[in-house]
Amino acid sequence: MLSNYEIVETLNMIEKENLDIRTITMGISLRDCCDSDVKKALTKVYDKITFLAKDLVKTGEDIQTEFGIPIINKRISVTPISIIAESSDVDNYVEFAKVLDKAAYETGVNFIGGFSALVHKGYTNGDRKLIASIPEALSVTDRVCASVNLATTKAGINMDAVKEMGIVIKELAEKTKDKDSFGCAKLVVFANAPEDNPFMAGAFLGCGEPECVINVGVSGPGVVKSALEKVKGADFATVADTIKKTAFKVTRMGQMVAMEASKRLNVPFGIVDLSLAPTPVVGDSVAHILEEMGLEKCGTHGTTAALALLNDAVKKGGVFATSHVGGLSGAFIPVSEDAGMIDAVQCGALSLEKLEAMTCVCSVGLDMIVVPGDTSASTISAIIADEAAIGMVNTKTTAVRIIPAYGKKVGDMVEFGGLLGHGPVMNVSNFSSEEFIQRGGRIPAPLQALKN
Repeated sequence: MLSNYEIVETLNMIEKENLDIRTITMGISLRDCCDSDVKKALTKVYDKITFLAKDLVKTGEDIQTEFGIPIINKRISVTPISIIAESSDVDNYVEFAKVLDKAAYETGVNFIGGFSALVHKGYTNGDRKLIASIPEALSVTDRVCASVNLATTKAGINMDAVKEMGIVIKELAEKTKDKDSFGCAKLVVFANAPEDNPFMAGAFLGCGEPECVINVGVSGPGVVKSALEKVKGADFATVADTIKKTAFKVTRMGQMVAMEASKRLNVPFGIVDLSLAPTPVVGDSVAHILEEMGLEKCGTHGTTAALALLNDAVKKGGVFATSHVGGLSGAFIPVSEDAGMIDAVQCGALSLEKLEAMTCVCSVGLDMIVVPGDTSASTISAIIADEAAIGMVNTKTTAVRIIPAYGKKVGDMVEFGGLLGHGPVMNVSNFSSEEFIQRGGRIPAPLQALKN
């Protein structure tokens, strides 16, 4: 039972510090939807999603109303479509994206993730078709998100896929140029992608996951910042302890919502993702947490150390509050979705190079980065390769969600709206990586140990 003090404390977190459940995501396996007849396969996919997720949105809204806890998004993740669609004799998988979009509208979810391929060790024919379909698929749908995993610590980096994804991202940017290349915000390129991630745009349901499962992603940067305001000037041991205690409280709320949703939907509970997910709302910024530790501006010297402390303390505090931790779990540092990050870029404190260094110690990678529209495909591929290398060598998930905004140059602002916010166009190196990217092949995995 919660004490009166804890109830009041939680209400203050919600009302004054932007505490929320960022997403309830229902994972749905589509492995039994494979069919050589594409029309039958599409029907199976639509019918299964709409049947299992028919009450997802209503359940989230009911829990929000009854408990007073904001639940911002209700989402669906599915088995990678490259696996499901390759039994069908079709040249591209755009129709699968369209049926996912139709199912998302029918169920009322914000996004559906899983237009995905896993190519870290090589391509199947289905993988090739899916990746080639991404530009059109994401340009003709609204709620479909795509991802490609092209590196793991055990397999190394598929540099052929790295090269191709630079081209795909450029094509997608051009196809959605009338929306400031918004299509690229729905595509993530991964190393070491988790199978149970509830956050978009990278969510998919891995092949080792259940038939249907409920995963929850919590948030709360504003809560952590408020807690740190009460220990101004304290040493870092106190800072870490304060963050741990706060993360415990935030995650406990996530566990409660996850279990309640699981019970009402009669679907197994999967994991709680501990990630601190910021928004463009003032007071809900990861950058401002780092600045509360004593940095004049996020991006100055000391930022990586501060982020490392934050990420570790969040995980240590959260792991005691839930029976199953999963997903990405850490601190997101998306530029366009974080008011503090946006300010840091605009004043010159935060560069792409510094963001890359920060990704060595955070949970994800270069997220919602807007770059000039004339950035070459090979430069984008090289940025992906750098992030994949960080993930591969450090045995962690890294990702790139980059938007080469068509017609935009450094200093321009791109408006996406909602949780995706607005992003300043960041500078990239003018020096070429073309010859490096053209080599192709596979960068070998780092030596972990002389055993399997």
